[in-house]
Order: sequence, then C-alpha cells, then structure tokens
Amino acid sequence: MLYHDKITAYAKIYGSNLAPKIYGNIFFDDVPGGTEVYVELWGLPEYKPAQGNTGPIGPFGFHIHEYGLCEITDPDNPFLSAGEHYNPTNQPHGNHAGDFPVIFSNKGYARMCFFTDKFKPKDIIGKSVIIHQNPDDYRTQPSGNAGKRIACGVIQRLY
Repeated sequence: MLYHDKITAYAKIYGSNLAPKIYGNIFFDDVPGGTEVYVELWGLPEYKPAQGNTGPIGPFGFHIHEYGLCEITDPDNPFLSAGEHYNPTNQPHGNHAGDFPVIFSNKGYARMCFFTDKFKPKDIIGKSVIIHQNPDDYRTQPSGNAGKRIACGVIQRLY
C-alpha cells in the first residue's frame, strides 16, 4: 500500500437536546491490520448509578451506526436517522464492526484510543458515530440496551 492510499476519517461530535454540552472529535487512522480510533470529548453528563427501572447515565455506549444522518426528528429519541449499528458481516451484537468500548467520563471529559481490525477508515466514510446515555451490555440484541442517543457525528474523509 502506498502512503497516499492511507485514509484518515474524522467525525465532529455534537450533543442532542438530551445532552447539549457534548462536543468533541473522533479520528479513524489507517494502520497496518486495521484502524486506530482516537476519541476526545467534552461536556459528557455526570455519572448517575441505575435506580429502579432507570439505567445508569454513563459509562456511555459508543458505536458506529449505518447512516451518516444526525437528525433530531423526535426530541425524545434523537438521532434515530442514523439507523442501527454498522454490521456488514451480520454478526450478533457484541461482535458488530461498529461495537466499541464504552466511554468513561472524568468530570465530563473523556479521551481514549483503541485498535480494531473490523474495518478500515475508507469503509466507514458516510456512516455516523453515536454516543448513548447508558453503557452497552454487549449481549442484548440488537443494540446492547445502551439507551437513548445523546451525541452524534457524521464520519467524513479528512485526508
């Protein structure tokens, strides 16, 4: 592969009406064998433990979704336009290409980096990144019971 064949993709994240202070950046760098994902976010809601039938707020579910649409047509359920999890190989939840580690917040700030071999940046351009209000359980089908979508960003080619 020539250097100019390597692609970096990028998503600028912004919060929904449920968490309007969220903003940040996610980079997807083409590296040997897969993709390095770098996340930096601000304004995440404070952690609240589960109570009764209400799930916890945070750590936050984090996924790539099928469509590059971050529309809020229903204020009670923002970003449904992004579709379901990115799952090009039709795997059960917990093994979708778009299933990522949960995001842990430190006073509203989060930063992490991880590697995945399930896609290259060129494969996800035009998709979206969603941050959910609750942690992903990596079991419940089809989406891990991660709760409402509180932030979104469309994945674009950076260079």
